[in-house]
Amino acid sequence: MAGHSKWANIQHRKGRQDEKRGKIWTRVIREIMVAARAGGGDVNANPRLRLAIDKAKAANMPADTIKRNIDKATGNLEGVHYEEIRYEGYGIGGAAIIVDTMTDNRVRTVAEVRHAFSKHGGNLGTDGSVAFQFKHCGQFVFAPGTSEDKVMEVALEAGADDVITGDDGAIEVLCAPADFEAVQQALQKAGLKPDLAEVTWRAENPVELAGEDSQRMQKLLDVLEDLDDTQAVYHNAVLE
Repeated sequence: MAGHSKWANIQHRKGRQDEKRGKIWTRVIREIMVAARAGGGDVNANPRLRLAIDKAKAANMPADTIKRNIDKATGNLEGVHYEEIRYEGYGIGGAAIIVDTMTDNRVRTVAEVRHAFSKHGGNLGTDGSVAFQFKHCGQFVFAPGTSEDKVMEVALEAGADDVITGDDGAIEVLCAPADFEAVQQALQKAGLKPDLAEVTWRAENPVELAGEDSQRMQKLLDVLEDLDDTQAVYHNAVLE
């Protein structure tokens, strides 16, 4: 997304997350439970669980809460069974949207997602309808003013695929999902702290929206984000 204000979009998303701080724990707990159920409760052998626990710690979740939910997921305690469901659709101006959910009731979830799309000017699509427009990757974003040379040297040495500097000065590091932890650790060891570090679905073909279209798209994204079962929303809109 070079050429666009990556930094502005990141800051807006962080602001939205701060507003919904109370919901962060719910999402992280679901992620911990699904990761532990899928890959076991051994943190050393389960990269996805390690990443979920990192998110939990960043959200100041107590260690006993983390352990209790791992135990629920691995059968040591009785708990709710969540399943992962991905929805794909189109927003304003044909912008592509992916909504990742974790739910204990798929009938409820699909009804809520479909209603959000239809009420706010979008359309729920079929599986695979927009996913091809995104790349699954590890992503680190550094604030404008960070040393591009240092980030590039450390990241590429650690196995990153690409380092991109936007017109706004923000620096973006991309890597394969499997290399995320290695790149993250190398950056930390070098004293480089990204403002965003996650395994994500990155849009390959941005769609620029401005004025009323931008506002309508933001409303649709906000409604999807606020659904109880939503874990993450990815899109290719650049909102001006």
